[in-house]
Amino acid sequence: MRPGEIVALRATDCTLPPNSPDHVQDWGELLLGESRTEVGGGWTDDGASYETRGLKRRKLGATRTVPIPPVLVHLLREHIARYGTADDGRLFRAARGGRVPSTEYCDIWERARKAVLSPREAESDLAAVPYSLRHAGVSLWIKSGVDPAEVAARAGHSIAVLYRFYAKILKGGQQHSNDLIARALDEGAAP
Repeated sequence: MRPGEIVALRATDCTLPPNSPDHVQDWGELLLGESRTEVGGGWTDDGASYETRGLKRRKLGATRTVPIPPVLVHLLREHIARYGTADDGRLFRAARGGRVPSTEYCDIWERARKAVLSPREAESDLAAVPYSLRHAGVSLWIKSGVDPAEVAARAGHSIAVLYRFYAKILKGGQQHSNDLIARALDEGAAP
């Protein structure tokens, strides 16, 4: 998710499997349809530091679904149980209930990096900003072999953008690709 999509996420946008032992490995789904993009109060009509918009490069009212793995289903459940939601149903809010500003989550991110990374890693560009998580997630999907069209849809990209920014991740997979093609050819030749 993009930062603006995260801060706009409401509990009603989350479809989570039943909270029972039988469903602990089930995936959930997020329905994204709004972004609260940080722009600065000088650029909005009402002086707010953000604008409520539709999804990036989509028609107003368009939505995008993003399946979420069981580990994220569990984290969302814990977050909701511990913090509840804002009056308008948003899952993530600032201490006073408003939109979480980037300065707030960037400060927390920097403290978290220093707590878990070695001093050398913390001085590097490794996960330098929270947006790095989005890039890492998309990269993981690609390296895991998820169909590029599905990766693009989940990330809210076009396939052209996906290939432009993530082409370097796709390199070096020639042997894996050869194996996939050989397997398909072998299956086609089987009686």
